[in-house]
Amino acid sequence: MNHLIAGGAGFLGGHLAKSVLDRGGRVVVLDNLITGKKENIPKGADFIQEDVSFWGWELPWRVDRVWHLASPASPPRYRENPWETIAANTKGTENLVRLAKENKARFLYASTSEVYGDPEVHPQTEEYKGSVETLGPRACYDVSKRMGETIVWEGGQLGVECRIARIFNTYGTQMDPRDGRVVTNMVGQALLNKPLTLFGDGLQTRSFCYVDDMVEGLVALMESNDLQATPVNLGNDKEITMVALADTIERVVGSNCGRIEKPLPQDDPQRRRPDLSRARRFLSWSPKVELEDGLRMVVDWFKEIGASGWEK
Repeated sequence: MNHLIAGGAGFLGGHLAKSVLDRGGRVVVLDNLITGKKENIPKGADFIQEDVSFWGWELPWRVDRVWHLASPASPPRYRENPWETIAANTKGTENLVRLAKENKARFLYASTSEVYGDPEVHPQTEEYKGSVETLGPRACYDVSKRMGETIVWEGGQLGVECRIARIFNTYGTQMDPRDGRVVTNMVGQALLNKPLTLFGDGLQTRSFCYVDDMVEGLVALMESNDLQATPVNLGNDKEITMVALADTIERVVGSNCGRIEKPLPQDDPQRRRPDLSRARRFLSWSPKVELEDGLRMVVDWFKEIGASGWEK
């Protein structure tokens, strides 16, 4: 099959592109490189440097699958690019749904657990409507992702085969070491033997999914015939506090760095854990990589690229 992966020069998009190529597919990556990197695009993929929010790019061939992962995803990156983030998740989503309709292709939208906001229901099921702040530093991402889901649903009413993945915190090799996410921040600090940064009391929780597991989930969702325009949580349902994450990273690195506390960012969610019942039932999918094993791979990758590639 022929695949278009918008955002295929990003961390998750690059891993997805490689997986599709390894499975025998043909891939064209569409990315404006605002946050993506050419080195994330696997050998064998075609590349078009364009913005999804501007219609008019020409593809080398018709496509059977359209994947929309084109949006900054870490808070520092979408705060640096709020207008581009909003456009990618609204106009960009519309453009790619239109492309899928023209090509009679199946479409998958990479939504996010951030559509749940700072949740009042725990763990989060797909039926939960969320508690999202429309005015604030996270709104450009959280709210535009919710709007993107609406656009995908409307595409489904027009006959496009649509899939919606609500992605929970993903980590792994090829993450941008300077993107400001908690895993890369702490791993870099631990390797430099600097105090690990905790925001607030460090008791807020997240659930971390290794990138290989996430890619398997995305592929399973794209190829499922049962979930038309229906959101599906993808992630790891093992919840961990930021204090425990710091302890785990120290153990993996073999350091004893101490901690430094900073104020909790505005609208930062206190708890985050997916209910994976729908993914398990319809996709027969569950994450397999244990957090400590995944962190070890990230640490090895940091060492491989060298301090000049990530030292702040």
